Formats: sequence, structure tokens, C-alpha cells
Amino acid sequence: MSMNEILEEIPRLSASEREVLLHRLVGLDAEVDLEETPEMLAAIDAGIRSFETGPGVPLEEARRRLGEWISK
Repeated sequence: MSMNEILEEIPRLSASEREVLLHRLVGLDAEVDLEETPEMLAAIDAGIRSFETGPGVPLEEARRRLGEWISK
């Protein structure tokens, strides 16, 4: 199966299947850099401020949007 074929299939997976895939991919490559960056910390801080001052997002909506948020 080619890379393009694999990428085309990913959106067809369920949320739980994508989660398993993500964990497997991260586990395969010890070189993956998951260290905090200033941009990451600023985004987390902005999210916390937004949550504290706004209505928030229901958990199911956040799960639905998660793929969109982390792919930017």
C-alpha cells in the first residue's frame, strides 16, 4: 500500500482507531520531538484563558474537532 493510499484511508477510520494509530506511530519513532515549544506553551495558555473566560466546548465537540486542531 502506498503512502497516498494510507493517507486517503485515515479519515475513514473511527476516532478510536485514529487514536490507536497515533499512539503506534509515535511509539515507532524514538526520534519524535515532543518537547514543549514556546508556541505550544503560548497556545496552551491561550486555551486555558479562553476556557476560563468563555463558555467552553462540550467534550464531544472537542473530540470531534481534535483532529482539525492538531493538524494545523
